[in-house]
Amino acid sequence: MDVYNLTTVTHFILIGLSDLPEVRYPLFVAFVVIYQITLLGNGAILLAIVTERKLQTPMYYLLANLSLLDIFCPSATVPKMLKNLLTEDHSISFVGCALQLYFLVALAGTEVFLLAVMAYDRYVAICFPLRYSLIMTKVRCVQLLFGTWAAGFLNSFLHTMSTFSLSFCKSNRVNQYYCDIPPVVALSCSSTYTAEMLVLVVGGIFGVGAFLITLISYIYIVSTILKIQSVEGKRKAFSTCASHLLVVFLFYGTTIFTYIRPSSSQHSPARDRLISMLYGVITPMLNPIIYSLRNTEVKGALRKVFHLRICSQKA
Repeated sequence: MDVYNLTTVTHFILIGLSDLPEVRYPLFVAFVVIYQITLLGNGAILLAIVTERKLQTPMYYLLANLSLLDIFCPSATVPKMLKNLLTEDHSISFVGCALQLYFLVALAGTEVFLLAVMAYDRYVAICFPLRYSLIMTKVRCVQLLFGTWAAGFLNSFLHTMSTFSLSFCKSNRVNQYYCDIPPVVALSCSSTYTAEMLVLVVGGIFGVGAFLITLISYIYIVSTILKIQSVEGKRKAFSTCASHLLVVFLFYGTTIFTYIRPSSSQHSPARDRLISMLYGVITPMLNPIIYSLRNTEVKGALRKVFHLRICSQKA
């Protein structure tokens, strides 16, 4: 590694919405509200699962981990983004950028793997209901959760090392409101072939593999539900996976919109970044709302938690 080239860029500038100054303060208020709702909603889901014995099953252990990810993931970008919206200083140190990218990619990757595990859990529950307790034991659940977190952070370690092993001696202006692989790699003045191939090969294998597990699981789930004779039986079976299916559509839909869609030719890059920003922070906010509205057990546990909280305050 060329030490000179590495040290010529000691910090990066997050462009974010610097070319849309008229929306800075309204966006600050909007994102503070969204972030608070995200923390409160996911925190309430975690509290309900911890305190309600009925929810201490593999399905809800997986949901608890999804809520943790939905707290951690926006926390990697939103506080810095809020600071940038209020101040003129949009800089982030070289190490700070590397850490932000590492945790963001790790948490997003872990969520991809977790959604696949959750789909497998619903597949076992609907296709093999009598064997569910034998297959999805607490030990198996812990093993799967450890695997998802380990795979997410290992995947991110590889991408972070390959990205920040590049030489940066040109512009330091990151065309995004946070440090992400594509805009950081675009600033390199050395060959980016290895970093780009790593994203395509390793990211492709992990990402496509997790997506296929999710897709195949739901193909079997739908096939099994359609074979159920009674309407009530179909409704109950579908209700057990409807919330997760909505979360899957929301996650992959926003990912495709953010990374795969072509840039708009009718709007400025700043407006494209704004749309990506909104999608990135809204998804973690909506997940607990989806589960609390569509899942009767979670809804009942949340009512009990809030009722106890109100009673304790009155006492």
